[in-house]
Amino acid sequence: MPDVTTKVSEFLQRHVSERVELRREDDIFATGLVNSLLALQLVVFVEHEFALVVADEDLNLDNFRSIAAIERFVARKLAR
Repeated sequence: MPDVTTKVSEFLQRHVSERVELRREDDIFATGLVNSLLALQLVVFVEHEFALVVADEDLNLDNFRSIAAIERFVARKLAR
């Protein structure tokens, strides 16, 4: 889903303090680029941008750990 990849990558580049080249599978939490506040903003962005609801049970780090994980999460949610 290139559209998800592009939109999430652009969101992260706008909001992280460092300019880094993020690969799809890079763990955005382990790299220290995303803190808890940015994680919340990322969840809200995903909900708004892709017109879906992130339920409490979806708030699992594995769903948001990387651009690829977010891409898979969005695909699952939109398939329902």
